[in-house]
Amino acid sequence: MMRRLLALVIAVPVALAPVAPALAAAPSPQDRLDRLTDSAALPGAVAYVRGARGEHVTFRAGTAERGARKTMPGADGRFRVASVSKAVIATTVVKLVEQGKVGLDDAVETYLPGVVRGEGMDGREITVRMLLQQTSGLPDFTPAADWSKIGKQDLLKLALSLEATPRGTFAYSNTNYLVLGKVIEAATGRDFRVVSRDLVLRPLGMRDTYWPAKGESGIRGKHARFYAVHPLRPAEGVVDVTRLPGYEFGASGGLVSTPHDLDRFWRARSVTSDGFVKVNEAGWPKGSRYGYGLMEIPLSCGKMWGHAGDIPGTSTFSGRDRAGRTATVYVTGSANGGKPRERLIAAFDAALCGGGR
Repeated sequence: MMRRLLALVIAVPVALAPVAPALAAAPSPQDRLDRLTDSAALPGAVAYVRGARGEHVTFRAGTAERGARKTMPGADGRFRVASVSKAVIATTVVKLVEQGKVGLDDAVETYLPGVVRGEGMDGREITVRMLLQQTSGLPDFTPAADWSKIGKQDLLKLALSLEATPRGTFAYSNTNYLVLGKVIEAATGRDFRVVSRDLVLRPLGMRDTYWPAKGESGIRGKHARFYAVHPLRPAEGVVDVTRLPGYEFGASGGLVSTPHDLDRFWRARSVTSDGFVKVNEAGWPKGSRYGYGLMEIPLSCGKMWGHAGDIPGTSTFSGRDRAGRTATVYVTGSANGGKPRERLIAAFDAALCGGGR
């Protein structure tokens, strides 16, 4: 029986649009986190906020382990950031562009000759820029992937067997960043993990951020426990999913980081109006756009630039505003739809727009 890969990496937050109007009078980040962790399925949550002048504060709610009274780790606690990884991959590509090793308007075929071929999909007509902007037409492999074959299934081949989306129009797809990882490797002759570490993570001092090694399933160092319905054992309900095959989540969602390290990343990531395309997909707030690994989403205090991520057991929003204020909010459960998603977004809005001011 085919078992689908549930929430392997970010699914576009379908509850974004309905909650936007309710954010205007958001309570404090602590109130929002407390409400977020009301459910037994979402045991713990953390919000870390840093102001434009360097002032910072950490909010925590719930417990780091179900059935125990354990304080959630602070800004140095590690968690799987899921599709926030895309922002790091995009920055790595931009660094390679600056070095003259990759061209934004180069065809994918330049780096991966003959690799991207499918009905309505041709690497000769897809550029690196399109991959970054999610306008390539490559369909998302995630809904069709088989969790029981993780690590053994060719996800790109799977994606190329699906129906293409309209090229030139935004369509969120993890396949785009899967291919970008391969482009990085072809352009440098090194694993994309090593390249991103050398060009982004180390220069920014993101010492607690890492790509899991092959076969690694745990999370190194200080961290909470994480809970979700396991894709292979749904009848068991919400269980401990702290151990997952992190290496296999790849360039589209495999990074492990901390709120403090993500703050370093967002402070270094510049915000411009270049490279963003309009988002027309259902579930996104009016005025949303997507750029080079960045979501541009309106909040109660203006626009945020960052990314969201979902993986079994963790959901997060992380980013910055134009003034340089940053925030990261994550929960130790899967808040990828419905009321939990609304509450996660509300907590992020409260953190970025008002927390610690």
